[in-house]
Amino acid sequence: MAYVRLGDMLIKNKVITHEQLDEALSLQKDSGERLGTVLQKHGFITEKQLIDTLMNQIGVEFIDLNSYSIPAEMAQILPKNIAKKYSVVPVKAARAEVWLAMTDPLNFMAIEEITALTKRRVIPMIATMSAVERTVQNLYSNQGAIRAIQDMQKDLLGSQYGSVNTVTNQNLMVDEDETDAAPAIRLVNSIIERACTEKASDIHIEPEFERLIVRMRIDGTLRHIITVPKELQSSVISRIKIMAKMDIAKKSVPQDGGANVTVYQETIDLRISTLPTIHGEKIVIRLLRKTPELATIDGLGLSGDNAIMFSNIVEHSTEGVILMVGPTGSGKTSTLYAIIDKLKRDEINLVSLEDPVEYHINGICQVQINEKIGLSFASVLRSVLRQDPDIIAVGEIRDGETAEIAMRAAMTGHLVLSTVHTNNAVSSIDRLIDIGVEPYLIAGALKAIVSQRLLRRICPHCKKPYTPTKEEMALMGIYEGEYQFYKGAGCSECFNTGYRGRIGAFEILTVTSEIRRAIHSKSLKELENAIKNTNFKPIIENCKELVLNGITSVEEVQRVLGS
Repeated sequence: MAYVRLGDMLIKNKVITHEQLDEALSLQKDSGERLGTVLQKHGFITEKQLIDTLMNQIGVEFIDLNSYSIPAEMAQILPKNIAKKYSVVPVKAARAEVWLAMTDPLNFMAIEEITALTKRRVIPMIATMSAVERTVQNLYSNQGAIRAIQDMQKDLLGSQYGSVNTVTNQNLMVDEDETDAAPAIRLVNSIIERACTEKASDIHIEPEFERLIVRMRIDGTLRHIITVPKELQSSVISRIKIMAKMDIAKKSVPQDGGANVTVYQETIDLRISTLPTIHGEKIVIRLLRKTPELATIDGLGLSGDNAIMFSNIVEHSTEGVILMVGPTGSGKTSTLYAIIDKLKRDEINLVSLEDPVEYHINGICQVQINEKIGLSFASVLRSVLRQDPDIIAVGEIRDGETAEIAMRAAMTGHLVLSTVHTNNAVSSIDRLIDIGVEPYLIAGALKAIVSQRLLRRICPHCKKPYTPTKEEMALMGIYEGEYQFYKGAGCSECFNTGYRGRIGAFEILTVTSEIRRAIHSKSLKELENAIKNTNFKPIIENCKELVLNGITSVEEVQRVLGS
């Protein structure tokens, strides 16, 4: 391949100007990054413009890694550290050639090093950065898990007593070179690494009669990842329990523990729980990132009137109670953190009570609730009120005592943010009354209720339009007209589910004086009439907008909300 400069190609194709190139070259000097990366990072070009230019000018072929199946043996062609170093992945190989998917096919240093290493001619292909990173992680993670299982089986066969030494190495840098680590350590590390790659929230390690199943919760649903032979179950579970500082001898009682790991230079907190079952101990690992990309107000998925109402509530509230409500896993905590992040500033004393503290946020005081030593929500909330707070965030209202203290605090000039487990905005009022809060306190303190659900997004890689049936239109409350809905066909990027990522659906109830009177009078009919006189829109209306805009599907709305 003749040497050509990327900047010259982009100017020739009129993608950038000479002035933009000069500015990018100056930025490149400071950062040390490759020119293509600098141009994209600073908005001079898009990834698509870069790919199109390289395809036209140097004739490299584009490969869609999301729909291409790479054989597992490709992991043997190139070491993992080289693949990560240059953002490349081998896709196929012959006796004298290796085809290499690259984010930068002009990286001649990478091509020369891989040519020398493999003793084969490199045929570069171009792929998107996200696809290469994902493929590298999955290819080497799967290969590492398979090799670790094979090594564990060999050790088991070769051991006089049939036990495997798996717990001698407690190195938790799971993305480092683990050649010398015990097989069980490598297997567990590869499972954690895969969970981080897939952005899973939980890992489920489940013993069955003849095997050990590993599943991961991705976008809110569990996905089967790998099957481990039954004879290796004890070693895998022992390794995880040692990581969590649990007693490996206790197998008949539940245990809780935790660990910290580093995956791809990111620190992850693991909350680990065991549960004895008839086939052995089940383990669930919750993954919590210490430096997460917290949801922002703009990134929650609010749109139209909901976005305006939500912003007004957050920005103009100085006292009262704002509740986030919904079932478990509906994104209430993310919304709470987004509001906290929006409201925190130097002149505000913002105190957060959480069980547990999932994410650490600079600029606020976070308190870890611990019922075992008497640090309950109610007792800590009383103490916080003596700490001159402006805003109090209560992770969850679980009982009448906590709710009553929160309501009284709001009526004395504090802004209180909290969550309640209920199905919708209106039922949260009933819930507060059921746990013993006086209606006059609810009516006086409550400012707004935000009810939400999380819906899976249609996968952008396999999204297809279709004409909806009459039944589907009826489910969305549409009875006439021509519409185009979308669904995902299923691809490797989305585990063939047709979905990738999630978005929030909301309903927002602003408490008016008429609603306050209805709450105080305990009249359900009066409350319903008062709500009708507001601009309140049920969550199904928001779901309808998401379907019509091609963001989610009718099936997903039905799955989350029911029929």
